[in-house]
Amino acid sequence: MASYFIAFDYGTRNIGVASGQSVTRTAQELPALRAKDGIPDWNELEKLLKEWKPAKVIVGLPLNMDDSEGELAARARKFGNRLKGRFGVDVELVDERLSSFEAKGEVMARGGSRDYRNNPVDSIAARLILESWFNQTG
Repeated sequence: MASYFIAFDYGTRNIGVASGQSVTRTAQELPALRAKDGIPDWNELEKLLKEWKPAKVIVGLPLNMDDSEGELAARARKFGNRLKGRFGVDVELVDERLSSFEAKGEVMARGGSRDYRNNPVDSIAARLILESWFNQTG
């Protein structure tokens, strides 16, 4: 039986979302969540978690290239802690330092717009985070 997973690419304006499942070990992009200075609509998040009932929630941790944590990593960690505390879901933080860069490369490769403000890549990054997690977990 398939287990479902949700991944988030945390950001201060948008939080990318992807879902995936254990049988095919594939992920799909879902509509990104809007955030106000990093704070999502918790009711919208609750609906998403109730719909998918994930076995685990994966949150991208944007580490610096020297493995240190900057302000955004600290905020992503806090977001993961809030998900766990509020909804009782199992949360795992995953190094995602190049996921947004890869997502932008993917958009350019398929001839998409480079206007990332109006065409954000957050959910593509979330899908890449989840696919990376599937690959790491064997």
